[in-house]
Amino acid sequence: MVQSLPDGFVVRETAVVKADPEFAWAALVEPARWWNKDHSWSGDAKNLTLEPRAGGCFCETLPGGGSAEHMRVVQAVPGSLLRMKGALGPLQSEALAGVLTIELKPVAGATSIEWTYVVGGYARFPLKDIATAVDSVLGEQSARLASLIEAGRAARP
Repeated sequence: MVQSLPDGFVVRETAVVKADPEFAWAALVEPARWWNKDHSWSGDAKNLTLEPRAGGCFCETLPGGGSAEHMRVVQAVPGSLLRMKGALGPLQSEALAGVLTIELKPVAGATSIEWTYVVGGYARFPLKDIATAVDSVLGEQSARLASLIEAGRAARP
């Protein structure tokens, strides 16, 4: 947690993986492979897709023909930066704006992956009360992505 105020919060998670930024990017843009199904609307991470281009959707297919937009891509620089706007999970039903920036930076034969999620606006509950939970969920997603990258790197010849 970086900051938590009554009308907004900032959370940050960082992982370092022993892979190049391009390899890390390839995993990042496939959330169905690493996002925890317990933090999806459908209960199945395989229903998640991400179009890594401006205007692209981080979306989910729901049973019965439904769908959900988790976030909208506003900037994508392959191997370097993914920035999306949207209110994740229980924040979606509130009058909130959220910006998630995921930066990939080469560091000494590895890649640092830093997630920063800035949320602000009006909610029917104190945002300070949910900031820790959001931080925990993003921390879990960051760790799952890092594990997938490390496992994939180990499997490469």
